[in-house]
Amino acid sequence: MNALADIAASRAGPLSAEPLAGQDESSMISAREALDRLREGNRRFVSGARSSDALTSPTRRSELTAGQEPFAIILGCSDSRVPAEIVFDQGLGDLFVIRVAGNIVASSQIGSVEFAAERFGTRLVVVLGHSQCGVVLATLEELQQPTDNQSRNLRSIVGRVRPSVEALLQTELRRDPDALVVQAVRANIRASADHLRHGSEVLEQLIQSNGLLVVGAEYSLESGVVDFFDGMPEAG
Repeated sequence: MNALADIAASRAGPLSAEPLAGQDESSMISAREALDRLREGNRRFVSGARSSDALTSPTRRSELTAGQEPFAIILGCSDSRVPAEIVFDQGLGDLFVIRVAGNIVASSQIGSVEFAAERFGTRLVVVLGHSQCGVVLATLEELQQPTDNQSRNLRSIVGRVRPSVEALLQTELRRDPDALVVQAVRANIRASADHLRHGSEVLEQLIQSNGLLVVGAEYSLESGVVDFFDGMPEAG
C-alpha cells in the first residue's frame, strides 16, 4: 500500500459496519427527531427561507474530517430535480444519501443502508421518490407497449419497478393515465421501503431492537413539498 493509501485508510478506519472508535450510539438522535428535522428543513425549502451558510462553510468542512454522524439515511431517485440535501435544507455531514434511478432497491443499496445504520448509528431511513418519476413512466410504457431494443441495464431497473406497478394496469386506473402515474409512483416507493424492512436481516434486527425506522416519502416537483406517507410511526 502506498503512502496516500495509508493516509486514506487511517482516516477512514476499517471497512466494516462496526461503529467508529469512541462513537457513542446513544448520542444519535431518534428516528422521530430526525423526521421532525427533515420536515422543518423541507418547510424552509418550500418557503425559500434557507438555513445558515454555516452548514456548508469551510469551518464545517474541517470539523467533518474527523468523522461523520448523519442523522438520516436517504435512498432517493437520481433525478436532477430532487437533491435530498437541498429539498430538506441540510448541510455537510447531515445526510447519508444513496441515489439511484427510480429509487429502486438492489443489493448495493441495501448494503449501503446497512453500512450507515450500523456504522454511524443512524436511526431513520427515508425512501424518497417523486412525482412524475421517469423510471416509473418508462416502466408503465414498457408494460403497455414492450420494446425489443431496451438495454439490459435499463431493463434491470425497469424489472425492479415492474412488480409494484403491474397490478395497477388491471384496475380502472388504466383508463386514467394521470391517476395511474400518481398511484404507480407511490406503489414503487412503498415496495422499496418494504424491501428494506424485510429484505435484510441486519435492518430487521435494527428495527426490532434499536429503533430503526424505514419510511416512504414523495417529493412533489410542482410544490416542493415532501409527503411522508408510508410506515410512519403513530403520533405520541
